[in-house]
Amino acid sequence: MKLQKNDILEALKTITAPGAGENMVDSGAVTNVLTFGDEVIVDITINNPTLQARKKAEVGIMKTIHDKVFAKAQVKVNVKVNAPAKDESNEIKGKEIPGIKNIVAIASGKGGVGKSTVTSNIAVTLAKMGFKVGILDADIYGPSVPIMFDVANERPLSVTVDGKSKMKPVESYGVKVLSIGFFTKPDQAVIWRGPMAAKALNQMIFDAAWGKLDFLLLDLPPGTGDIHLSIMQSLPITGAVVVSTPQNVALADAKKGVAMFQQESINVPVLGIVENMAYFTPDELPDNKYYIFGKEGAKNLADDLGVRLLGEIPLVQSIREAGDVGRPAALQANTPTMLAFDELTKNVVEETVRRNKSLPATEAIKITTMAGCSAVKN
Repeated sequence: MKLQKNDILEALKTITAPGAGENMVDSGAVTNVLTFGDEVIVDITINNPTLQARKKAEVGIMKTIHDKVFAKAQVKVNVKVNAPAKDESNEIKGKEIPGIKNIVAIASGKGGVGKSTVTSNIAVTLAKMGFKVGILDADIYGPSVPIMFDVANERPLSVTVDGKSKMKPVESYGVKVLSIGFFTKPDQAVIWRGPMAAKALNQMIFDAAWGKLDFLLLDLPPGTGDIHLSIMQSLPITGAVVVSTPQNVALADAKKGVAMFQQESINVPVLGIVENMAYFTPDELPDNKYYIFGKEGAKNLADDLGVRLLGEIPLVQSIREAGDVGRPAALQANTPTMLAFDELTKNVVEETVRRNKSLPATEAIKITTMAGCSAVKN
């Protein structure tokens, strides 16, 4: 029997493609039909990429042609998947926390690059600018933020909010702080598997009385592991800041950290890179710079990756001392260290504002305080 193209098309009008409202022909799913005697080739494009949808479309076409046109027809179906592109520029993940406008993750591919020090100093500088700030110390296995804020012996209080018991963060230097370090002894090792650590983090995130914050900084653990994925699945993160030293070994891991946030399945915008320990300046020679770990390594990495170099923080003895005694170095008035952290923090705010312009104006990402505007203009 010689099959006719019109007969095939009329038969296919009786079925619909997976995920389509109209029949296969009128919806445009059928892109071509070729007949050769009792043979027929049908090309179809569907928007559902699953194997089940492909098989359903193929079987449906073959059955319809056999039932309505010719039972012994030799049918070949070519299924092409044309899944609609996802608008990732406006993608927000996770469950937002009421009252928190911006959530910034501060990460490093490698440990020991001063990530917690940078986080603490950005936090107190934001507070000086007039922002309401919080820090979640997400480094479950090595929490150090309580020491840097001189609150290692403090414990969060329990408060009632809307009839529910919540943890009240410890406050120091105008910054609200929560850390697993508040719930463990100084000499106690946290020996938890990933799911248990993720559960503890979720409690500190969602069972805390954060109140209204302009910025919640997440001090992430080193690397690109389970904790990072758990947090990014839980929260709509505004952007990420990656900390590195100029050394090639650290830069290699920082590059992986940036790549983690830029993966299609994660898609967290990278606000920029911070070069910590950029150069050494001794107190007695404040104008001298000694590039102990290399020169401009993070700057070159930022250029290569197309992200901004947010700041260069010197290797200064007072920064280490300030962290050890629990008073972040950015609070030292009129010092080169304070100026370096001021510049870094202004750039973080500026990049956050720029980043927010490409997202929907939701409360999770919107900056509305005048302090943010003045910080960018100064």
